[in-house]
Amino acid sequence: MNSIVINVGNSNIRFGLFNDDNCDVSWVINTKPYRTADELYVQILMLYQTYKIEPKEINKVIMGSVVPQLTKIMSSAIRKIHDISPLIVDRSTPSGVEAKSKQMGTDIYANLVAAHNMYPDRKKIVLDFGTALTASCIAENGETLGVIIAPGIITALNSLISQTAQLPEIELVKPKTVLGLDTVTCMQSGMVYGFLGMVEGFIDRINDEVNDNCFVIATGGVSHVYKPLTDKIHVMDRLHTLKGLYFLGKDL
Repeated sequence: MNSIVINVGNSNIRFGLFNDDNCDVSWVINTKPYRTADELYVQILMLYQTYKIEPKEINKVIMGSVVPQLTKIMSSAIRKIHDISPLIVDRSTPSGVEAKSKQMGTDIYANLVAAHNMYPDRKKIVLDFGTALTASCIAENGETLGVIIAPGIITALNSLISQTAQLPEIELVKPKTVLGLDTVTCMQSGMVYGFLGMVEGFIDRINDEVNDNCFVIATGGVSHVYKPLTDKIHVMDRLHTLKGLYFLGKDL
């Protein structure tokens, strides 16, 4: 069975083509500015042509969203393309994971569902390097142990640049040294090593609190920057949230 899975986030919308449990192709478009259903219809069809996807060969469309104003617009575009309504999943969708909170975001819930399905029989931490930086912990039995939410790296960087007169836009890459000697490398060190220290601190404190050495998965837009810098992150998977949405909708 071929499924399209859509994760509507605050910064990006990620699409994935799943052939059974395997994601064969994925792509990302920017969330803002918000588009009309007609604009999304045209853009999605163009991307389908790029990746040689035939709409009539798609059996199911699964969607998770943390942007309510885009949920209806995206649903309308999908109905025009596939002549079916997308299956919208959220924290109330049944799974082997106990959400515990009615306030839990769909993305965090999907991250926990993917971790529970893919890495059983151990406690897990999922780090999501998105618009917000989140650390979610789940027990072996699917119980949600808790979540941390902090400002995302790009969110913090954009705030720093916009609130200062002389700090430039920079590329988020590891600088050659921790101590910078020019503005760009000074900022890169602060953003890379500052948030790396936060992430490692989260992992250590969570491990202490749950009295275990959790398996750590990193996902989200800039996770690839941080994974090579620490042995505390065991796996980096940009499609982790998409996989969680797929697991939530595959049997519905």
